[in-house]
Amino acid sequence: MADKLTADLYSADGTKTGSVTLSADIFGIEPNTAVMHQVVTAQLAARRAGTHSTKTRSEVRGGGRKPWRQKGLGRARHGSIRSPQWAGGGVAHGPKPRDYSQRTPKKMKRLALRSALSVRAADGKIKVVETFNVWEKPKTKKAVSLLESMDISGKVLLLAEDHEKTAIKSFRNIEGVIASSVGQANTYDVLWADTIVMSQGTLELGQGTPRGTEEHATQVKDAEESQGTEVNA
Repeated sequence: MADKLTADLYSADGTKTGSVTLSADIFGIEPNTAVMHQVVTAQLAARRAGTHSTKTRSEVRGGGRKPWRQKGLGRARHGSIRSPQWAGGGVAHGPKPRDYSQRTPKKMKRLALRSALSVRAADGKIKVVETFNVWEKPKTKKAVSLLESMDISGKVLLLAEDHEKTAIKSFRNIEGVIASSVGQANTYDVLWADTIVMSQGTLELGQGTPRGTEEHATQVKDAEESQGTEVNA
């Protein structure tokens, strides 16, 4: 999959300006299908509310008296009209509220996400926009025009930087489009989408050190200190 590590680069108005090189560590690995399946299964399971509930024979109203005497009537013996075989009785082994979430290690989530991105990169389904900072206010019409200019149809996943909220608000009202910040990217959305539109800033973040690690925290601290030094100078 190493021969397709480039993606088309577009301006904010949808004009193609060239191509951008994708990191082999993120977009060029050998996809791990088993890990992707496990992560997606866990993600869909976590979406389940788990609020389903049925009443057992001890929770159903009535049935406190034996319906008829044990012997002598020629009928089957019963102790309560609320046992499971009676109409209106309790449910045997029915569902009760439960938590369907599964524990998934962070390394497995990252591997699954990189595998999904590698699949989309190999298919040429990743498009990169230089920046969304030129958008002054949310405008759905402008977002639709951008997708048309880039010749994109079908299901779309838009990944923008945290400060590019204007673009996220512009795309989120379009049917068949999921718009989120890069920190919310997940395997299911990547595999669900036919095309992935990323701003160039998110592409650089994706190629850098993963957030939440000590190395990333050190890099952020060094950057803040360097900015402080420039301001003081």
